[in-house]
Amino acid sequence: MFIIIIQLLINGLLVGGLYALVSIGLCLIFGVLEIINFAHGEFLMLSMYMTYWLFNILGIDPYFSALIVFPVFFIFGTIIQRTIIQPLLNAPSLNQIFATVGLSMIFQNIALLLWKADFRIVKTSYSSKVIIIGDYRIGFTRLVAFLIASGGILILFLFLENTYTGKAIRALAQERRASQLMGINIFKTYQIAFGIGIAITGLAGAILMPLFYAFPTVGNLFSLIAFVVVILGGYNNLVGALFGGLIIGLIESFGGFFISPHLKEAIYFIIFILILLFKPTGLLGHKENI
Repeated sequence: MFIIIIQLLINGLLVGGLYALVSIGLCLIFGVLEIINFAHGEFLMLSMYMTYWLFNILGIDPYFSALIVFPVFFIFGTIIQRTIIQPLLNAPSLNQIFATVGLSMIFQNIALLLWKADFRIVKTSYSSKVIIIGDYRIGFTRLVAFLIASGGILILFLFLENTYTGKAIRALAQERRASQLMGINIFKTYQIAFGIGIAITGLAGAILMPLFYAFPTVGNLFSLIAFVVVILGGYNNLVGALFGGLIIGLIESFGGFFISPHLKEAIYFIIFILILLFKPTGLLGHKENI
């Protein structure tokens, strides 16, 4: 039983690291712009398709394609922010919700029109490779994806802590008016923050491609997980999103084994509801942002 527990722990942490990366982009956008991006999953879906076509047309390995996907989605995110999100920054919340829900529907239908409803996945020479360490088995693709996700999260934290732009993003997340008085260009900073959030989501899609099928509505699944993780961790708390992702991965791993694989999603949604009822700010939520 001890071996099984450790194996479940390893599996849960590996999956949780990916969930954390998927969720941190959503958390960053909400924490800075105070906009809930309901098209979050569709950006992930588009990045998965981009990774798929880079592999099938140009033969670029999905993990190397992340180096292309990340800057492309940063630019894509800044364009979306400038043309759609920025005009709505001071609009009523319903307008913002309808705009991002509309984006979600547009992206889904474009994907359905261009690529139909077929399930697509990247098959590489290492797709089925397993690393065996003693009594434990670790999927190679899951391990690499976890390491890339961990590296991406670490770089983001270092960027926010040690660069002028990162500090401007954190300041803007804490107090918009004071940041403007200190000379921070809030609209440019909003644009950069949104672009980074979408770029991180694109990175997540690239490293998920060898593990999951891409199809037009795949973003719905990951959007739900991301919202659960962000609320569990505390809305605008990036560290909370990191731990929230790991917690959801562990719940999924242990719940799927000890209860039922068919009920693992239900388990963390029950926890999600309980968090909303008894601690609406999340496990690590507090007044400070980012």
